[in-house]
Amino acid sequence: MAVPGEMTASGKTAAPGKTTAPRKTPVAGILLAAGGGSRLGRPKALVRFGDQTLAELGAAMLADGGAVPVLIVTGAVPVTVPGTRSVDNPDWRTGMGSSLTAGLRALEAELDASAAVVALADQPLVGAGSVRRLIAAYHGGASVAVAAYDGKPRNPALIAREHWPAVLATATGDTGARPFLRAHPDLVTLVECGDTGSPDDIDTAADLDRLTRPRRSS
Repeated sequence: MAVPGEMTASGKTAAPGKTTAPRKTPVAGILLAAGGGSRLGRPKALVRFGDQTLAELGAAMLADGGAVPVLIVTGAVPVTVPGTRSVDNPDWRTGMGSSLTAGLRALEAELDASAAVVALADQPLVGAGSVRRLIAAYHGGASVAVAAYDGKPRNPALIAREHWPAVLATATGDTGARPFLRAHPDLVTLVECGDTGSPDDIDTAADLDRLTRPRRSS
């Protein structure tokens, strides 16, 4: 499901703070976990990574990072994680764009949610620290914040509510929020998160074996 560079801007680091005053409103979390895992051979959401599924790990990362509420966008298989809300995406086969759309549409009813941190279920090594830093950047005035690793933008990404209509207008196929972020590099604040985790994703069985091998030998 993950695409290298997905949820990134053009790579230009924007000046932090896109508003005139700090914000203290709630930030929601959206975990994109709808894909069928065609290259892996099974839906990623239910793949076990250690003693948890990828969906459980992703939901815990968002919640531990301070996101409330946490929504899990499902599709290929039903997913239930305590403390979260599942949002079904009947169009999941069309790609990540439809899952992002389903998550943001569901959040539009959450009047207190002024921004959303969007994460991918197939990046289990992304730590909660990245979510905390994105939310801190938002509370400091950034309206769009993207986690960077060694200066390279990846995931997760935070998008303030005022930008959701523009994201929804361009989120098609497997592009997710990429068109919006590339079109508005001036809005993006890159937040370095290289010391909080890794954006390595699981697309194949070889990826899964590579990322779990250290855990098996410990």
